Amino acid sequence: MTASLTETSRADRVARPRHFVMCRPTHFTVSYEINPWMDTTQAVDADVALAQWEELKATHERLGHTVDVVPGVPGLPDMVYAANGALLTAEGNVGVRFTHPERAGEAEAYASWLEENGFGPVHRPVETNEGEGDLLVVGDHLLAGFGFRTALTAHAELARVLGREVTSLELVDPRFYHLDTALTVLDDDPAHPDVAYFPGAFSPAAQAVLQRLFPDALLTDEETAAVLGMNAVSDGLHVVLSPRAQRYADLLAERGYQPVPVDLSELLKGGGGAKCCTLVVRR
Repeated sequence: MTASLTETSRADRVARPRHFVMCRPTHFTVSYEINPWMDTTQAVDADVALAQWEELKATHERLGHTVDVVPGVPGLPDMVYAANGALLTAEGNVGVRFTHPERAGEAEAYASWLEENGFGPVHRPVETNEGEGDLLVVGDHLLAGFGFRTALTAHAELARVLGREVTSLELVDPRFYHLDTALTVLDDDPAHPDVAYFPGAFSPAAQAVLQRLFPDALLTDEETAAVLGMNAVSDGLHVVLSPRAQRYADLLAERGYQPVPVDLSELLKGGGGAKCCTLVVRR
Protein backbone atom coordinates (compact mmCIF):
# COMPACT_ATOMS: atom_id res chain seq x y z
CA MET A 1 0.00 0.00 0.00
CA THR A 2 2.97 2.32 0.42
CA ALA A 3 4.46 4.15 -2.51
CA SER A 4 8.12 3.44 -3.14
CA LEU A 5 10.54 5.95 -1.66
CA THR A 6 14.28 6.25 -2.02
CA GLU A 7 16.50 5.48 0.92
CA THR A 8 17.70 9.09 0.78
CA SER A 9 14.19 10.46 1.25
CA ARG A 10 13.64 8.14 4.18
CA ALA A 11 16.86 9.27 5.81
CA ASP A 12 16.03 12.91 5.20
CA ARG A 13 13.26 13.19 7.80
CA VAL A 14 13.89 16.26 9.92
CA ALA A 15 11.87 17.46 12.92
CA ARG A 16 11.08 21.17 12.77
CA PRO A 17 10.05 23.09 15.88
CA ARG A 18 6.38 24.08 15.73
CA HIS A 19 4.14 26.54 17.50
CA PHE A 20 0.77 25.16 18.58
CA VAL A 21 -2.39 26.51 20.18
CA MET A 22 -4.43 24.18 22.38
CA CYS A 23 -7.41 24.44 24.75
CA ARG A 24 -7.55 22.53 28.03
CA PRO A 25 -10.73 20.37 28.23
CA THR A 26 -11.93 22.04 31.42
CA HIS A 27 -15.54 22.00 30.21
CA PHE A 28 -15.39 18.94 27.96
CA THR A 29 -18.36 16.61 27.89
CA VAL A 30 -20.61 15.02 25.29
CA SER A 31 -23.93 16.80 25.80
CA TYR A 32 -25.11 16.75 22.17
CA GLU A 33 -24.55 14.66 19.04
CA ILE A 34 -23.27 16.39 15.90
CA ASN A 35 -21.02 13.67 14.48
CA PRO A 36 -21.14 9.85 14.34
CA TRP A 37 -18.60 9.53 17.15
CA MET A 38 -20.71 11.33 19.76
CA ASP A 39 -23.10 9.38 21.99
CA THR A 40 -24.77 11.26 24.85
CA THR A 41 -25.52 7.96 26.62
CA GLN A 42 -21.80 7.22 26.93
CA ALA A 43 -20.31 8.79 30.05
CA VAL A 44 -17.18 10.92 29.78
CA ASP A 45 -14.57 10.73 32.52
CA ALA A 46 -13.53 14.38 32.82
CA ASP A 47 -10.45 13.59 34.91
CA VAL A 48 -9.19 11.05 32.38
CA ALA A 49 -9.89 13.42 29.49
CA LEU A 50 -7.87 16.16 31.20
CA ALA A 51 -4.99 13.79 32.01
CA GLN A 52 -4.86 12.56 28.41
CA TRP A 53 -4.89 16.12 27.09
CA GLU A 54 -2.07 17.08 29.48
CA GLU A 55 -0.06 14.14 28.16
CA LEU A 56 -0.59 15.35 24.59
CA LYS A 57 0.55 18.86 25.52
CA ALA A 58 3.59 17.48 27.38
CA THR A 59 4.44 15.30 24.37
CA HIS A 60 4.39 18.29 22.03
CA GLU A 61 6.66 20.20 24.42
CA ARG A 62 8.99 17.25 24.91
CA LEU A 63 9.41 17.11 21.14
CA GLY A 64 10.58 20.73 21.19
CA HIS A 65 7.38 22.55 20.26
CA THR A 66 5.84 25.67 21.80
CA VAL A 67 2.28 25.39 23.10
CA ASP A 68 -0.01 28.31 23.97
CA VAL A 69 -3.26 27.53 25.77
CA VAL A 70 -6.60 29.21 25.07
CA PRO A 71 -8.88 29.28 28.14
CA GLY A 72 -12.03 27.24 27.72
CA VAL A 73 -15.45 28.84 27.94
CA PRO A 74 -18.29 27.33 30.00
CA GLY A 75 -20.99 25.93 27.76
CA LEU A 76 -18.58 25.29 24.87
CA PRO A 77 -17.42 21.71 25.51
CA ASP A 78 -15.85 21.24 22.07
CA MET A 79 -13.36 24.11 22.45
CA VAL A 80 -10.80 21.43 23.27
CA TYR A 81 -10.71 20.72 19.53
CA ALA A 82 -8.53 23.77 18.89
CA ALA A 83 -7.75 22.89 15.28
CA ASN A 84 -11.33 23.88 14.44
CA GLY A 85 -10.77 27.38 15.83
CA ALA A 86 -8.91 29.06 12.96
CA LEU A 87 -6.48 28.78 10.06
CA LEU A 88 -3.22 30.64 10.74
CA THR A 89 -0.94 31.11 7.72
CA ALA A 90 1.90 33.34 6.58
CA GLU A 91 -0.54 34.99 4.16
CA GLY A 92 -3.12 35.80 6.83
CA ASN A 93 -5.37 34.41 9.53
CA VAL A 94 -8.94 33.25 8.97
CA GLY A 95 -11.45 32.60 11.71
CA VAL A 96 -14.29 30.13 11.55
CA ARG A 97 -18.05 29.89 11.18
CA PHE A 98 -19.45 26.62 12.45
CA THR A 99 -22.13 24.52 10.81
CA HIS A 100 -23.80 23.53 14.06
CA PRO A 101 -25.22 26.16 16.45
CA GLU A 102 -23.88 24.21 19.43
CA ARG A 103 -20.35 25.30 18.46
CA ALA A 104 -21.10 28.80 17.18
CA GLY A 105 -19.74 30.55 20.27
CA GLU A 106 -16.30 29.06 19.78
CA ALA A 107 -15.68 31.17 16.68
CA GLU A 108 -15.41 34.54 18.41
CA ALA A 109 -13.81 33.03 21.51
CA TYR A 110 -10.90 31.85 19.38
CA ALA A 111 -10.72 34.90 17.11
CA SER A 112 -10.70 37.35 20.04
CA TRP A 113 -8.09 35.39 21.97
CA LEU A 114 -5.84 35.11 18.94
CA GLU A 115 -5.99 38.85 18.29
CA GLU A 116 -5.49 39.73 21.95
CA ASN A 117 -2.41 37.51 22.09
CA GLY A 118 -0.59 38.75 19.01
CA PHE A 119 -1.91 36.34 16.37
CA GLY A 120 -4.18 38.82 14.59
CA PRO A 121 -5.76 40.25 12.71
CA VAL A 122 -8.24 37.42 12.19
CA HIS A 123 -10.67 37.58 9.28
CA ARG A 124 -14.24 36.77 10.33
CA PRO A 125 -15.61 34.62 7.49
CA VAL A 126 -18.98 35.02 5.82
CA GLU A 127 -19.07 31.43 4.58
CA THR A 128 -19.02 28.34 6.77
CA ASN A 129 -15.56 26.90 7.43
CA GLU A 130 -14.28 24.90 10.38
CA GLY A 131 -10.62 25.89 10.44
CA GLU A 132 -7.88 23.30 10.31
CA GLY A 133 -10.48 20.60 10.65
CA ASP A 134 -11.03 21.02 6.91
CA LEU A 135 -8.14 23.31 5.87
CA LEU A 136 -4.67 21.79 5.75
CA VAL A 137 -1.48 23.40 4.48
CA VAL A 138 0.92 21.08 2.66
CA GLY A 139 3.84 22.92 1.12
CA ASP A 140 2.42 25.21 -1.56
CA HIS A 141 -1.02 23.58 -1.36
CA LEU A 142 -3.99 24.59 0.78
CA LEU A 143 -6.20 21.52 0.84
CA ALA A 144 -9.83 22.24 1.69
CA GLY A 145 -12.42 19.62 2.52
CA PHE A 146 -16.14 19.98 1.91
CA GLY A 147 -19.22 17.82 2.05
CA PHE A 148 -20.12 17.78 5.74
CA ARG A 149 -18.90 20.87 7.60
CA THR A 150 -16.99 23.44 5.54
CA ALA A 151 -19.02 24.84 2.63
CA LEU A 152 -17.59 24.66 -0.87
CA THR A 153 -18.38 28.38 -1.19
CA ALA A 154 -15.94 29.03 1.66
CA HIS A 155 -13.05 27.93 -0.55
CA ALA A 156 -13.44 30.96 -2.82
CA GLU A 157 -13.53 33.24 0.22
CA LEU A 158 -10.34 31.68 1.54
CA ALA A 159 -8.60 32.07 -1.82
CA ARG A 160 -9.59 35.74 -1.93
CA VAL A 161 -8.59 36.56 1.66
CA LEU A 162 -5.29 34.66 1.58
CA GLY A 163 -4.39 35.33 -2.04
CA ARG A 164 -3.55 31.70 -2.73
CA GLU A 165 -4.99 28.77 -4.63
CA VAL A 166 -7.29 26.43 -2.73
CA THR A 167 -7.64 22.75 -3.68
CA SER A 168 -11.15 21.44 -2.99
CA LEU A 169 -11.59 17.84 -1.83
CA GLU A 170 -15.01 16.28 -1.37
CA LEU A 171 -15.54 14.04 1.68
CA VAL A 172 -18.17 11.32 1.32
CA ASP A 173 -18.13 9.24 4.53
CA PRO A 174 -19.86 10.89 7.53
CA ARG A 175 -17.46 9.21 9.95
CA PHE A 176 -14.74 11.37 8.43
CA TYR A 177 -16.61 14.63 8.56
CA HIS A 178 -13.46 16.77 8.60
CA LEU A 179 -10.48 16.54 6.26
CA ASP A 180 -8.11 16.00 9.18
CA THR A 181 -9.92 12.78 10.12
CA ALA A 182 -9.00 11.25 6.75
CA LEU A 183 -5.66 12.85 5.84
CA THR A 184 -2.44 13.45 7.76
CA VAL A 185 0.05 16.12 6.72
CA LEU A 186 3.28 14.24 7.31
CA ASP A 187 5.66 16.88 5.91
CA ASP A 188 4.52 20.37 4.93
CA ASP A 189 7.90 21.46 3.54
CA PRO A 190 7.36 22.72 -0.04
CA ALA A 191 10.60 21.00 -1.05
CA HIS A 192 9.23 17.54 -0.24
CA PRO A 193 5.56 17.59 0.81
CA ASP A 194 4.21 14.30 2.08
CA VAL A 195 0.76 13.14 3.14
CA ALA A 196 -1.08 9.99 4.14
CA TYR A 197 -4.79 9.49 3.52
CA PHE A 198 -7.62 6.98 3.49
CA PRO A 199 -9.00 6.93 -0.08
CA GLY A 200 -12.43 5.67 0.95
CA ALA A 201 -13.20 8.95 2.71
CA PHE A 202 -13.00 10.89 -0.56
CA SER A 203 -15.07 11.11 -3.73
CA PRO A 204 -13.50 9.61 -6.89
CA ALA A 205 -12.77 13.13 -8.15
CA ALA A 206 -10.99 14.04 -4.90
CA GLN A 207 -9.00 10.81 -5.00
CA ALA A 208 -7.84 11.72 -8.50
CA VAL A 209 -6.72 15.15 -7.31
CA LEU A 210 -4.78 13.68 -4.40
CA GLN A 211 -3.15 11.12 -6.66
CA ARG A 212 -2.05 13.89 -9.01
CA LEU A 213 -0.72 16.18 -6.28
CA PHE A 214 0.87 13.48 -4.12
CA PRO A 215 1.70 10.44 -6.28
CA ASP A 216 3.94 9.03 -3.52
CA ALA A 217 1.40 9.49 -0.71
CA LEU A 218 1.00 6.82 1.94
CA LEU A 219 -2.41 5.18 1.49
CA THR A 220 -4.05 3.80 4.62
CA ASP A 221 -6.98 1.48 5.22
CA GLU A 222 -10.41 1.69 6.82
CA GLU A 223 -9.19 -0.02 9.98
CA THR A 224 -6.75 2.84 10.56
CA ALA A 225 -9.26 5.56 9.72
CA ALA A 226 -11.97 3.98 11.87
CA VAL A 227 -9.96 4.65 15.06
CA LEU A 228 -9.21 8.23 13.88
CA GLY A 229 -5.66 7.12 13.23
CA MET A 230 -5.33 9.71 10.48
CA ASN A 231 -6.02 12.51 12.97
CA ALA A 232 -2.33 12.86 13.76
CA VAL A 233 0.25 15.64 14.21
CA SER A 234 3.62 15.52 12.44
CA ASP A 235 6.65 17.79 12.73
CA GLY A 236 8.31 16.23 9.70
CA LEU A 237 9.82 13.37 11.70
CA HIS A 238 7.71 12.57 14.77
CA VAL A 239 4.07 11.65 14.22
CA VAL A 240 1.83 11.89 17.30
CA LEU A 241 -1.06 9.48 16.77
CA SER A 242 -3.52 7.11 18.41
CA PRO A 243 -1.98 3.96 19.93
CA ARG A 244 -4.92 2.09 18.37
CA ALA A 245 -3.51 2.80 14.91
CA GLN A 246 -0.67 0.28 15.14
CA ARG A 247 -0.72 -0.66 11.45
CA TYR A 248 -0.41 3.02 10.56
CA ALA A 249 2.48 3.39 13.01
CA ASP A 250 4.26 0.46 11.35
CA LEU A 251 3.80 1.97 7.88
CA LEU A 252 5.06 5.35 9.11
CA ALA A 253 8.16 3.73 10.59
CA GLU A 254 8.86 2.00 7.28
CA ARG A 255 8.64 5.41 5.63
CA GLY A 256 11.22 6.92 7.96
CA TYR A 257 8.94 8.64 10.48
CA GLN A 258 8.95 8.09 14.23
CA PRO A 259 5.47 7.26 15.56
CA VAL A 260 4.67 8.74 19.00
CA PRO A 261 1.50 7.15 20.43
CA VAL A 262 -0.66 9.21 22.80
CA ASP A 263 -3.93 7.83 24.16
CA LEU A 264 -6.84 10.27 23.74
CA SER A 265 -9.64 7.71 24.12
CA GLU A 266 -11.86 10.02 26.21
CA LEU A 267 -11.57 12.89 23.74
CA LEU A 268 -12.33 10.44 20.93
CA LYS A 269 -15.84 10.27 22.40
CA GLY A 270 -16.33 13.79 21.02
CA GLY A 271 -14.93 12.83 17.63
CA GLY A 272 -11.40 14.14 17.92
CA GLY A 273 -7.80 12.99 18.23
CA ALA A 274 -4.34 14.56 18.42
CA LYS A 275 -4.77 16.82 15.39
CA CYS A 276 -8.22 18.02 16.42
CA CYS A 277 -6.68 19.21 19.68
CA THR A 278 -3.77 20.99 17.98
CA LEU A 279 -3.94 24.23 15.99
CA VAL A 280 -0.76 25.06 14.06
CA VAL A 281 0.60 28.62 14.10
CA ARG A 282 2.30 29.64 10.86
CA ARG A 283 4.05 33.01 10.63
